[in-house]
Parts: sequence; C-alpha cells; structure tokens
Amino acid sequence: MAPPLVLRKATVEDVPQILRYITDLAIFEDAEHEVEATVESLTRTLGFFGEKAYAHVIMAEYDSSPAGMALYFNNYSTWKGVPGIYLEDLYVKPEFRSKGIGRALIAYLARETKRIGGARLEWSVLDWNEKAIRVYEGVGAKKQDGWSVMRVAGEALTKLSHSALDAVQKN
Repeated sequence: MAPPLVLRKATVEDVPQILRYITDLAIFEDAEHEVEATVESLTRTLGFFGEKAYAHVIMAEYDSSPAGMALYFNNYSTWKGVPGIYLEDLYVKPEFRSKGIGRALIAYLARETKRIGGARLEWSVLDWNEKAIRVYEGVGAKKQDGWSVMRVAGEALTKLSHSALDAVQKN
C-alpha cells in the first residue's frame, strides 16, 4: 500500500500547478495583483531544460492528489562560511491542511540543507499569519527579532541599477 503522502522534485509538467499554487498563495495574502510569473518564466528559471536553475520546487501529493509545494533556493552564511536554503513559498491546498504536509515539506528542506552541508533553513512569514507561525514554531523555528526584510523592486530597482552603473563609469 502506497503511503498517503509523497514528496518529489518538480518536473516541467508541474509548472502550471506551481503557478496555480503561487497564485493561490498570493490570493491568501491579498496580493494576487502582484503575481507576474508565467508558465514560461517559471519553466525558464526553474531550470528544467539544462538552463541555470534559480530555484527548485518540491511537490507534495496526498492520496495521489496534488496537495502543495515548497519553492526554495540556496543562500549563503558569510559568518559560518557555508550554504543554506531559503524557503520562498510554502503552500498547502486548504483541503489538505492539518495533515502534516507543511511540516513534511519543511523537514524535507531541513534534510536537503544538511545534505549540502548547510547551516540554516530560513524563510519569512507575515506577522498576521498566526496559524503558520504556530506550525513553524512547532518545527523548532525561531523568530529573528531585530531583523527586518528589506526590498528594492520595480522602478526603484531600475533607478538604483542605473545609478550604480553611473557611479562605476565615473570612477
């Protein structure tokens, strides 16, 4: 008898489902309007055809049904001098929540972090997502008090990239 939960690496055939999960997560976070990813951009950047993979995805199936995913990429700790993993998106479909799938996906990434000789598995969570915070604390995660996420995007990123080039060209 097959186990009810199967975790596996995503294939190119999973890309439409990955995009659906990304969109569903954005809807949950009231940010659907911010999703710009497409099947084409995900196919290209997840490296399914020998191109550089900027991120990786683990798919979860429960009783042979698509149930969720974890999308992650490598990061690096300069203080420890070793790699790690950053969990960008963790999504479990509502009908499959409270079955241990999120915990299993995080445990999978913990094992992958150890496999690469990594020192830490990190992610961000919205302050208002108390249920997720309880799950994360339940697996041993600790809030990083004193740290804030900083981001440059959109027009500010374009402007900054040009100012950096201008500064380099002047010197």
